[in-house]
Amino acid sequence: MTKNAVEVSGVSMRFNLARERVDSLKEYMIRALKKNMNYDEFYALKDVSFKIQKGDSFAIIGSNGSGKSTLLKIISGIFKPTTGKVEVNGSIAPLIELGAGFDMELTARENIFLNGAVLGYSKKFILEKYDEIISFSELHNFVDVPLKNFSSGMVARLGFSIATMVQPDILIVDEILSVGDYSFQEKCEKRMKEMTDNGTTLILVSHSIEQVKKVCNNAVLIREGELVTIGPIEDVSNLYLNG
Repeated sequence: MTKNAVEVSGVSMRFNLARERVDSLKEYMIRALKKNMNYDEFYALKDVSFKIQKGDSFAIIGSNGSGKSTLLKIISGIFKPTTGKVEVNGSIAPLIELGAGFDMELTARENIFLNGAVLGYSKKFILEKYDEIISFSELHNFVDVPLKNFSSGMVARLGFSIATMVQPDILIVDEILSVGDYSFQEKCEKRMKEMTDNGTTLILVSHSIEQVKKVCNNAVLIREGELVTIGPIEDVSNLYLNG
């Protein structure tokens, strides 16, 4: 039985960037049908390979535009890599984009059931977990308020509370906790630590080196889409800070 939760093998991701301005959808469609679009190729990731062991707490470190979020989306199955492959062993709870899986016109209460259904949970199960979700998110006074009136921190609270109402095999968290207040970040860090202690594999992206040092054991450093190094969190974060 494999000891790895995630195996990333030779992954590259190419995007086509339009060179010229297109002022309307109609013009874009005409040019696309006529194959009259000029593109620049941009590689967000270039031949990246690494493994994450089951039960590890693992950080992906890099500056803005280095390819961290693209890599998380490939691991989560949102993107398919241009070349290479990713093998994931276990269920994933991804917290990648703020508000993903939510309808901002609906209330917090309605979104709990909507998001739970998207994650594959029954209404009965969500009812059983409802009080726990509200309690952890600390949104007791806002359950019947539409999410469009929530701050980004409140949306992050709700998303994290739903994603961690059960213990997934792999929990993926991308930056969204940075919009919350400090006390809630500490609360989330404690829950992530409890989950990894109980066998969940954590993959975390954060610009806060202090946070990843507190939560993670190992890390990979990505620079301009290329893997620079992989190893213990202290070594990788020092290389990032001094690089």
